[in-house]
Amino acid sequence: MSFIKIQNIIINTSYIAAIKLDNITSSGENSVSVLIATPRFPLFQLESTSQNLYHQEWVEFTGQAAQALENYFTSFNNVIDLLPAHQQSTTI
Repeated sequence: MSFIKIQNIIINTSYIAAIKLDNITSSGENSVSVLIATPRFPLFQLESTSQNLYHQEWVEFTGQAAQALENYFTSFNNVIDLLPAHQQSTTI
């Protein structure tokens, strides 16, 4: 388990489900969105069969925070790019 700190938020990387890079906000600002998925623990045993066992929330970062997250998640040490830009098709 590792943690990353970005501005005043500390994120347990075990709970990061997805990252959206190169987003644009409604005001035209570049952003990076992080999907956080944390387990829900049922109060009663009968609730454990529920399909929704995770609480999910997108957190959007802009400015320096977005750039730092993009740098972190596109680093060769953290992510393997399965389809590098020079091999990507325009139909994706």
